Amino acid sequence: MSEAVRRRAFLKLAGRVVIGSIVIYGSPAAVLSKLGQSADPRAAEADAGPPGYNPKAHQWVFIVDTARCIGCGRCVRACKEENRVPMDPRYNRTWVERYVQTADGEMHVDSPDAGIHGFTSFEANRKYAGQDITKAFFVPKLCNQCENAPCVQVCPVAATYKTDDGIVLVNRDKCIGCRYCIQACPYGARYLDPDEHVADKCTWCYHRISRGLPPACVEVCPVGARKFGDLRDPESEVSKIVAQLRLYVLKEDLGTRPRVRYTQLDEGVR
Repeated sequence: MSEAVRRRAFLKLAGRVVIGSIVIYGSPAAVLSKLGQSADPRAAEADAGPPGYNPKAHQWVFIVDTARCIGCGRCVRACKEENRVPMDPRYNRTWVERYVQTADGEMHVDSPDAGIHGFTSFEANRKYAGQDITKAFFVPKLCNQCENAPCVQVCPVAATYKTDDGIVLVNRDKCIGCRYCIQACPYGARYLDPDEHVADKCTWCYHRISRGLPPACVEVCPVGARKFGDLRDPESEVSKIVAQLRLYVLKEDLGTRPRVRYTQLDEGVR
């Protein structure tokens, strides 16, 4: 591969996130302040939903389009702001991974600071300078809200449970911080809250969706890479996507039946 071709591949890798990085560093405050007006996220993590909400009337689904994701990190930041997740990169409800395949066939995966700052910095790209890059893409990850959730099965005090609309939540009053659920999750989607010492994870912003609002990460995505909706509504965007496109899930062979679905998911990620 010529030096010119290598340079084009490297610039393409960084260029996909330029628009997103401008958006997130330009003026996220207005959007995030709007998100902050929603209900207390902790209120969703109890045994009862908000008054008037009927969970049995919904079948939520989350769809990620990896071909659209530009790795801007705006979703990660919005999630932390909305759900009071520590800014420490070790604690995340959602994160973005970058997959880079070089000419030797090796797939390199990284997620600097969970992707919250994007992937445009010199430090994030220095290791790929001069390499023959054959393809590169981003994969947002979050709790899969599995139908057969291992975390629910192993919790000794029933603090982790599934709602009637299929969302896996943690009752923080019941959780004893034993970490069994963290170990059981095959997707690395759980962590121990460093302040309250209870298990924490993505809830698809249950405090928002149970009040008719989209998850924070979906609302702030500048390219529509994250889709959320109700399969019980045949006219919803997600229902049409499910009907028209082939979708994939992570680690299908485990039998957990994830409810996060991906379009155009590379075989190396599955």
